[in-house]
Amino acid sequence: MLAKDLLHPSSDEERTRNKKKRLVQSPNSYFMDVKCPGCYKITTVFSHAQTVVLCVGCSTVLCQPTGGKARLTEGCSFRRKQH
Repeated sequence: MLAKDLLHPSSDEERTRNKKKRLVQSPNSYFMDVKCPGCYKITTVFSHAQTVVLCVGCSTVLCQPTGGKARLTEGCSFRRKQH
């Protein structure tokens, strides 16, 4: 007998599993609202941005690309957008 319930995995287990091997396929990426620490303007940024994102108001660097997810600059706050 199995000790694990394969039909009803926990939400933590599903989150760490590969996006193709989940019970219901879903992407790892998302859009987010990033607030500039200088002028407090909000900019929409993709979580896996591949270019440097600058603030519209004061042209401060909001996030820098890495191999996967973009790294937010210190002091920036973000909120995940609802789809």
